[in-house]
Amino acid sequence: MSNPSDEYDHLLRSNLNRVFNERDPAKRAEAIAELFVETPIMFEPTNVVNGRAGISRVAGDLLQQFGPDFVFVPVGTAVGHHGLAHLPWQAGPKDGPVAVTGADVAEIVDGRIARLWVLLNTPA
Repeated sequence: MSNPSDEYDHLLRSNLNRVFNERDPAKRAEAIAELFVETPIMFEPTNVVNGRAGISRVAGDLLQQFGPDFVFVPVGTAVGHHGLAHLPWQAGPKDGPVAVTGADVAEIVDGRIARLWVLLNTPA
């Protein structure tokens, strides 16, 4: 029997690497189609984003805003069960200081992300 946390870890790490670190819009759209349900919702601290195209737009805008060396890096391993998963992450310049930390919390339906909450930690 497979471990749901392993599946959730793979799914949420793939979201960071293949969606939020992907600068090529076509590759990002392909990853979103694979990782997210047909009509996902993403909850940001100040915005609610509906649909795959909206999520792709937000990811692309973030990467453009913060520059070519900005990356999201998972911290630890995702944990989850019964359709809920959590993965902490940090982000900033590839070789520079951490600019922001947070976590993704996802509702998983049939092996895909249905809803994604982006939680930002308060700066120290």
